[in-house]
Amino acid sequence: MRPISTALTILILLGAGAPAQTPAPDAESGTSNDLFIMGGSDLVRPGLLPKANYNIGLGHTFGFLKKDPFGDELTFAYTYENAGSHGFLYTGFGSHTEALGLMKNFGIPHTKRVTGYTWIQGGITTLTGNSQVENRFYDGEALGAIIHFNDRHSIWIQESYNKIVTVPWYTTASIGYTRSW
Repeated sequence: MRPISTALTILILLGAGAPAQTPAPDAESGTSNDLFIMGGSDLVRPGLLPKANYNIGLGHTFGFLKKDPFGDELTFAYTYENAGSHGFLYTGFGSHTEALGLMKNFGIPHTKRVTGYTWIQGGITTLTGNSQVENRFYDGEALGAIIHFNDRHSIWIQESYNKIVTVPWYTTASIGYTRSW
């Protein structure tokens, strides 16, 4: 079992005994806004070298989409990924991705403290550091858990599968903070 999968399992089990959160003021209308900031690590192939992955974005949940099987929240995200020869800091070799996404939030039985989500994204990645800048199509699919501290603050833990045209697929494990209103 992968470490992030183990962490998700533990958090979901811990959340099962947590007290239920109170409904958000906008729960009646079924809409909310999210600002998310996530940091994580890519396992770049070949060699499974850890690389930085920083993500910031906005999402808006639409109440009328609650029954849509694919998603109820539209997102826009910017991601910087380090592709240089050393770790987590900025290098000249990197990718800058702007992506639109569709997120599906879902409850986990017997808890309201921890919920889950799936997230499908598509966008453009700009690869830097070579003699010329290259733009490529980006596709990402993620599965994650949200730990709700209250109506406005939560932590997201996510595992994603990413594909950039002309680049081998790779996975990203991330953790981040979200502010909702």
